[in-house]
Amino acid sequence: MNAVATSPHKSSRATAVFTCILAALAGLMFGLDIGVISGAQQFIQKDFGIGDNTIGLIVSIMMLGAALGALVAGWLSSQLGRKRTLILGAVLFVGGSALCGAAWSPDVLIAGRIVLGVAIGLASFTAPLYLAEIAPESIRGAMISLYQLMITIGILVAFLSDTAFSYSGNWRWMLGVIAVPGALFLLGVFFLPESPRWLMMRNRQPEAEQVLHKLLGSNDAIAREIGEIREQLKTPQRGVLMFFQNANFRRSVGLGVLLQVMQQLTGMNVVMYYAPRIFQGMGYDTESQMWFTAIVGLVNVLATFIAIGLVDKLGRKPILYIGFVVMTLGLGVVGTMMHAGIHTQGQQFFTVGMLLIFIVGFAMSAGPLIWTLCSEIQPLKGRDFGIGCSTFTNWVANWLVGISFLPLLNGIGEAQTFWLYAAFNAVFIVLTFWLVPETKGATLEQIECNLMAGLPLRQIGRHPAAAGTPEHLGKQSAYSQDAVS
Repeated sequence: MNAVATSPHKSSRATAVFTCILAALAGLMFGLDIGVISGAQQFIQKDFGIGDNTIGLIVSIMMLGAALGALVAGWLSSQLGRKRTLILGAVLFVGGSALCGAAWSPDVLIAGRIVLGVAIGLASFTAPLYLAEIAPESIRGAMISLYQLMITIGILVAFLSDTAFSYSGNWRWMLGVIAVPGALFLLGVFFLPESPRWLMMRNRQPEAEQVLHKLLGSNDAIAREIGEIREQLKTPQRGVLMFFQNANFRRSVGLGVLLQVMQQLTGMNVVMYYAPRIFQGMGYDTESQMWFTAIVGLVNVLATFIAIGLVDKLGRKPILYIGFVVMTLGLGVVGTMMHAGIHTQGQQFFTVGMLLIFIVGFAMSAGPLIWTLCSEIQPLKGRDFGIGCSTFTNWVANWLVGISFLPLLNGIGEAQTFWLYAAFNAVFIVLTFWLVPETKGATLEQIECNLMAGLPLRQIGRHPAAAGTPEHLGKQSAYSQDAVS
């Protein structure tokens, strides 16, 4: 009897986990397209006979496409539904990869990269949203973290694929082979259920209950989830109006934008996009460049687990401090080694080691935690708008970093370029101290109340007892009454 009684729950949990894993594969496609250009660019440059400015455009244009995709993703996911938007993203992944692989000119390759960028923009907005809405509460955090992990795994797989094809120098296979996992992802997305929350937004409660029955199994759990969704839908999104009317909300949007600029100016994506070029500057041949690039991807994956394991124990700010200090030292030493000259194998290995230490610093801190903070600091009524602004900023800053790196290398030199990024990371230590709140253990409601009460940004994660001056409590009370009305 016990086995029979528990099997529906186990079956529902297995269905929920499988559904979430399938949706999280959007992160894998994201990572594949981010990483694949790193190993292909030197062969593209040789085949087409193009200069650094053109190759920089080919590398970075995808990020502008992603910014465009992120801009329309909110509207599409609202109008078409989360599932159809993911299907559209999967179609663009396949089409863009095929176009890149078949590109007969730099212009066609640029067009294919734009298509892939739009796909990434759609996926980077819709997949985490879908996971948050589809995953049962008991596994929701793990499933959203799985999406971030899939991105790093996708980058690693792309680096390994590039390494395998590098022996023949066939960049078309490097770029085109991604259409295969894209097609499998597209096939899998058709089997995903629609988000119950979106179905409820469309007044399709019977269909929402059918989906929840597969995911939760228990009638009590279904009724509770339906009730929670109804309560959430009572709070309409008024982000644009709030932005113009509420100075405190503008502060949280501004902080979200700043955090994304900080993440991009760490220099991490420079390493992801141009790793073989960086290793070339250290004196390595093509084969070694590709294998060290693959090692970069592996370290990025493994170090991500550090953040997952420590974020709720140490808190956000201590990990960010550690990360920015490590990144400052890592890039500073790399720049110094390049300035002094890398002549021996020992010097080469030491420089590579310091670059890998930089990777660890990013993957354990600014990589995942910036996204976490950007979602925590926005008030409920403006959350979609605030996160949309920070996501758009991420892709624009990503594009600027990608397109400016080679001109910096050619203009001020390799050592000076790495020193510049090291200096950025040193500045971010100070900005973290003055502006970034510690949100560990604080509820989203507490953060929102502190923000709207006018506390300094670095204090909005404080608990009421710590922030409870009479003036603050009065502002909290006034805000609560305004929120209710």
